[in-house]
Amino acid sequence: MITVENLRKSFGDLTAVDGLSFSIEKGEVFGLLGPNGAGKTTTINMMVGILAADEGKIEIDGVADPTRPDIRQRIGNAPQAVALYEMLTGAENLAFFGRMYGLTGKKLKERVDWALSFAGLTDRGKDRVATYSGGMKRRLNMAGAVVHDPPVLLFDEPTVGVDPQSRNMIFDSIEDLKRKGRTIVYTTHYMEEAQRLCDRVAIVDQGKILAMDTVDNLTREHGGKAVIEADVEKVPEDTSGIDGEFDGNHLSLKTADPMEELAKLAGAGLNFQTLRVDRPDLEAVFLNLTGRRLRD
Repeated sequence: MITVENLRKSFGDLTAVDGLSFSIEKGEVFGLLGPNGAGKTTTINMMVGILAADEGKIEIDGVADPTRPDIRQRIGNAPQAVALYEMLTGAENLAFFGRMYGLTGKKLKERVDWALSFAGLTDRGKDRVATYSGGMKRRLNMAGAVVHDPPVLLFDEPTVGVDPQSRNMIFDSIEDLKRKGRTIVYTTHYMEEAQRLCDRVAIVDQGKILAMDTVDNLTREHGGKAVIEADVEKVPEDTSGIDGEFDGNHLSLKTADPMEELAKLAGAGLNFQTLRVDRPDLEAVFLNLTGRRLRD
């Protein structure tokens, strides 16, 4: 459905996107996960034809020109910067976007009503957008991307600055679109979003893809070891066969296979008073690949 090959874009001396390549299957939710300034939004803007690439190729549904009207008709884009007319109502915004894609009459009304319901804004559709909260604007921004029912959707950090209720509704809406077979590109720097929503994730930093795979595979390959923390009733006199370190009655142990290690500890006669296993997750993968230095 989507192919990106060796994509590059510079702004003066700044290389924003540096040789990105990936492909996305029909019906897949594909995450671009990276810190601020990683090149995610620049990539999205090239994919929808807002920016021209310096090098590389973007192919959507077999066509290598996202500026073509027939290809743009097949794309819905919810940009990171909310793109709404605040003096219009929510319904008027959606009707405007729908007309841009050729919707008219009964079909336009049906799609506007559906999009308002999709965004949880049916009861506020006649209110001006200027009266909306930040979360409501974000949801309407997404509704504008889906009002013409495109098969390809690009959501650029759609949950920035929203309240927990709006965030959860956005998640539910994206999962509904996935069930309907839409192909979705989702950019974020929130680990839990990528972990919940995405079939595959590309971790991007400084315009390059550092790793790309399913969340489970990325965690196995780049997440590091699990950590076992336990308090034991009694420390054995001989601890030479135990890989971890004791601090009093507290044991800390790093392992690639926590279940096997727990069985060994039990076999060594340890009785646990407390036990916690911290497994690596996508955040550990992200920090291991991009580093822990603050990004300003």
